[in-house]
Amino acid sequence: MEPVEITEDGLLLRPWRATDADAVHRACQDPDIQRWTTVPRPYLPEHAHRFVTEVTPADWATGAGAPFAVCDAATGELLASCGLVSIDTGLRSGEIGYWTAPWARGTGVAVRATRAVARWAFDALELRRLIWQAEVGNHASRLVALRAGFRVEGRLRLADPAPGGSAEGWIGSLLPGEVPAPGETGPAGPGTLEARRAAVFGGPQPVLFATAGATELRLRPMEERDLDAVVDTCRDPESIRWTTVPDPYERADAESYLSFGRGTWAGGTSACFVVADAEDRYVGTIDLRLSAADPLLADVGFMAAPAARGRGYLSAALTALSAWGFTTLGLARIEWKANVGNTASRRVAEKAGFTVEGVARGGLTHRDERVDVWVGALLAGDLT
Repeated sequence: MEPVEITEDGLLLRPWRATDADAVHRACQDPDIQRWTTVPRPYLPEHAHRFVTEVTPADWATGAGAPFAVCDAATGELLASCGLVSIDTGLRSGEIGYWTAPWARGTGVAVRATRAVARWAFDALELRRLIWQAEVGNHASRLVALRAGFRVEGRLRLADPAPGGSAEGWIGSLLPGEVPAPGETGPAGPGTLEARRAAVFGGPQPVLFATAGATELRLRPMEERDLDAVVDTCRDPESIRWTTVPDPYERADAESYLSFGRGTWAGGTSACFVVADAEDRYVGTIDLRLSAADPLLADVGFMAAPAARGRGYLSAALTALSAWGFTTLGLARIEWKANVGNTASRRVAEKAGFTVEGVARGGLTHRDERVDVWVGALLAGDLT
């Protein structure tokens, strides 16, 4: 395939040159590029030289790919890499890949370049579909894909995960006619709910603070040192009676919960916190789980260590977590449910401001039986 140049929306996309090696080497020292892509680690000058003089020319020559250096159209400065990392001529399908140099981030260069490559791939190569893949947790790449018109449709296990990363990936697709025009904001633009949440879940899980009487509480990510306390809490008869924790509860179950919390934070679907006292000792857990059907809805779940019950810790934690959900995640409604008869959970919710709205008959499955549950909610306006 003959290399081409594309000029669009202030960018020049051109084949890589030997003189780009120094800039590629400098860009690929960036921690984010090393974290989320499969570039060699450490990234040495010889890697950059081989990329621009051997790898990318071979992709063009064989038709296996179409790699572009993304440059400022006016100055020629290298800003990013974007192109087709694979082309299936039989299916007339391709996969797109990109990274942005750290000195060019925040300018929308990846979105503009991805749109330009997609338009060229559909018009010049007559491809019928483009695929995008990224490791779950790479919210910056996901935002680029969404803004370029891709529909993120699910998850798959990655064939070539980044070293030290997760094997779980997001996948999306783009069809002809779906690429936004140059200058269009498109979906997931700045200020949208999707963009706000990408900024939150794309970073480290925060630490939240709450006060119960004279005790300052911290809501923080779960750590390995919490696992013994989690096991003890989940083996308590009241925990077994009112929740769906495994029975018997083993250390492996706590380890799975730790992994689950980290995975759902990376995926942007929930926030699982440990509630810790002033000495940073485990006193409970609390989760905020986003609805897959309604982006403005979430539900909560919580559990207190036996020795910490009756002290108001979970009500204070629930108030702090709800406020964070409304202000940071843009939620409109947070729901609470508990088996009818679980008066301790109900007291926690009502003390945090939740209104019990009624009973859902057979609303949940509990230990292989459908049971009636209380349903309550807190609205964003309830905190003002």
